[in-house]
Amino acid sequence: MTELFFLCSCTAAGSVRGAAGFFFIAGLLSSGRPWKKGFYFLLAGTAALSVASALAGLPDFYRILSETVFLTICAVRFLGTDTRMSLFLGCFYEIAAALWQFLIAAWLGVTFRAPAFLDCRTGEGQAALWLLHFLLAVLAWYFLKHSFRPVSMIGIAGFLAVVTLSQQTTLVIADDTLDMWTILSVILMMAVLVFHMNRQYEYERELARLKSQQSELLERDYLALNRSYAVNAKLFHDFHNHIGVLRRMLSHQKTEEAVRYLDELQAPVQEMTDTVWTGDETLDYLINSKAAAAREKGILYEAEVEFPRHTNLQSADLCAILGNLLDNALEAACQVQESQRRFVRLTIRRINQMVIVKVENSFASVPTEKDGVLETSKNREGLHGWGLKSARAAAGKYDGIVRTSYTETAFTAVATLSYQGVSAQ
Repeated sequence: MTELFFLCSCTAAGSVRGAAGFFFIAGLLSSGRPWKKGFYFLLAGTAALSVASALAGLPDFYRILSETVFLTICAVRFLGTDTRMSLFLGCFYEIAAALWQFLIAAWLGVTFRAPAFLDCRTGEGQAALWLLHFLLAVLAWYFLKHSFRPVSMIGIAGFLAVVTLSQQTTLVIADDTLDMWTILSVILMMAVLVFHMNRQYEYERELARLKSQQSELLERDYLALNRSYAVNAKLFHDFHNHIGVLRRMLSHQKTEEAVRYLDELQAPVQEMTDTVWTGDETLDYLINSKAAAAREKGILYEAEVEFPRHTNLQSADLCAILGNLLDNALEAACQVQESQRRFVRLTIRRINQMVIVKVENSFASVPTEKDGVLETSKNREGLHGWGLKSARAAAGKYDGIVRTSYTETAFTAVATLSYQGVSAQ
């Protein structure tokens, strides 16, 4: 094959490999879409690294190392992901790509009895190379549209393919090479296991934090309820005295003083009057904590809630949906300059086996759309940007969707969820 064709093939292959890795890391570590600017930069960089490695005649190890570092830098810079986790995923993604390139070439060689498939500078080797990169592109597209659950199966399949390859006698492959790929396939499976364990740990830690905050909220509300009962008892005991004072004020046409007197009597129980009780601890925490945040920011917060009890809706998913929608709404309303125009309205309704969550809020500037997606008002997070994707992913678990719309005065996000009743424990 000509050197020019080989260089062009290396350039294109490096771009595809880098793009697939970029989307792979974005799907696992990021809740938002990859930035186009970063995506194009990554394409150019990985293509340049592939060409440089080919021209210098460097071993694949150095190409894999340089692509891993570059992929990590792009993920951290343009996706805002954690550096260590990006390096971890980038490293094992590159190893997995190299492993499957070897496996595809080797099994094609076994099938067609042609050792030339193992040499990338031959036509057969290029066919094996591009079969791999076609599969990488398909998997990247599939993972973006669906989920990353098949990753574990891909790791196991790689290990089985290496073990089976060592038993064939059609193609001569050095024992050292087979031993190396066997060890790396085992390491890849362990990496998948470690990653899943880390995600489970993070999930449980978040649930523990939520439970702690729920307990604090319940303790505060129960104390407030006890105070309210004490105040009510005192009001009942002194009822005739209060009636006498109010009668005297009104008989002397002191209406304003009577109103102020009533406000003073009502003040101790006003906190309990404003608290929303749904019967679901997670929902109670989210609604009431966001109400407190709204009061601190001078935002009018209204909540009208009708939520079914004992459902299969998980606490973590409710947090992802309602928490993100309310956070986005509060963030947008807080940007409104006129304090009287700041508002957030929450409505939750149950219709048959459906739960409808509707969040309305005021905003300072009209949201912009690009490629059918609402753009965030911040660099990486904020107004109806990254949080919406997380909410949509959680809603999708219950055959639900999240729709957004806006008028001249309000932005509206509506989430619909299908639920099933479960027995109380």
